[in-house]
Amino acid sequence: MPVDSSPVALAGQFALVVLLTSIILALARLIKGPAAADRIVALDLISVLIVAFLAAYSIYAGETSFLDVAIGYALIAFLGTVALARFLMRSALKKTKNRETLENMRHHE
Repeated sequence: MPVDSSPVALAGQFALVVLLTSIILALARLIKGPAAADRIVALDLISVLIVAFLAAYSIYAGETSFLDVAIGYALIAFLGTVALARFLMRSALKKTKNRETLENMRHHE
């Protein structure tokens, strides 16, 4: 990391600190929950913040290779979020179907 006291460097340091703080707060929501949907949204937010952190660090450090990593991470994180959302949707549909089956069995008794 360059040790510079120019306004641009200070703004970069501030952005990195704010993004790290945001990641920590989103991690707390991921752990706390309370529902699975909250955890999926928190995980998606963390992935977006990591991509933003990588982009900000790339600008701050003057290394463009971090942008490639950010793009790759964003693609993988998007697929992970879609997969988790589909899993949550399927499990909710199963619960609904099981409840309907149970109610039908009770009405036929």
